[in-house]
Amino acid sequence: MKRNFNEWIIKFKDSIADWTYYVDFPKVYRNVDSIKIELHLLNSLINSKDIENEFRTLVSKYPEVLKVVPILLAKRDKEIKIIDKGKDKNFDFFNQNFSIDEYVDFMHKTGLFDLLSNHIISDLTDYVKGVEVGLDTNARKNRTGTAMENIVEAFILDAGFIKDVTYFKEMKTSKIKELFGIELTLESLDESKAEKRFDFVIKTEQKVYAIEVNFYSGGGSKLNETSRSYKMLAQESKDIPNFEFVWFTDGIGWNSAKKNLEETFDVLEHMYNIDDLENGILTQIIK
Repeated sequence: MKRNFNEWIIKFKDSIADWTYYVDFPKVYRNVDSIKIELHLLNSLINSKDIENEFRTLVSKYPEVLKVVPILLAKRDKEIKIIDKGKDKNFDFFNQNFSIDEYVDFMHKTGLFDLLSNHIISDLTDYVKGVEVGLDTNARKNRTGTAMENIVEAFILDAGFIKDVTYFKEMKTSKIKELFGIELTLESLDESKAEKRFDFVIKTEQKVYAIEVNFYSGGGSKLNETSRSYKMLAQESKDIPNFEFVWFTDGIGWNSAKKNLEETFDVLEHMYNIDDLENGILTQIIK
């Protein structure tokens, strides 16, 4: 029976955030712990009345303290580029490439000396924990993808499939050919001459199921690109013997790209959402 696209998409979820989605605190603590010695050394500058000279002395004795300067500006880079009077200055904080006086100038003009000497903060370790929490929110997009993969994998396991025996994670097309003798020489899988890697592959006695998984809570051009790519993949792979392409997707971000999604829905037989998973679609389609 042909499914109704509008009835299907209305069941898309607005979030799949789990308890660890918002902040990965263990990662925050690890990152801070890895530089705690250097932070403690810089703590000696807090409330300093002669911060420029004390900084010079500190860097001369312990040049490794420079490596924590970028994170004080919420940067993970080893280098920071500054445009000064039309000239580029690329400060390296792991391999000192300017005089100490120029690093003093950097600390002064970026406001870091003011932050330290005026006692706006009392401890750099706590300050950097806050910075790390803020930076970690940028990783939420990646965690959304991981969360969707975890949801699908849980249903795969519940269906009785065994990891690395009857189902596999992140399998490339070359590995599919090597293990199962199925060659996927498709234009849609040849972007930038790179191999395609499927999120999951399930092998049964009859077929190989290549599975893609994603979740979009917000819109953007990426959605239309993904939908068009999977539409092409569906059309090109439909005549490959003993092979099925399956796409699990969800998220209210698709409301901004409904037209392209519907076009793919019309040609891709095995296209499902979380509601379908909850209603046992895996055991119905994979034989």
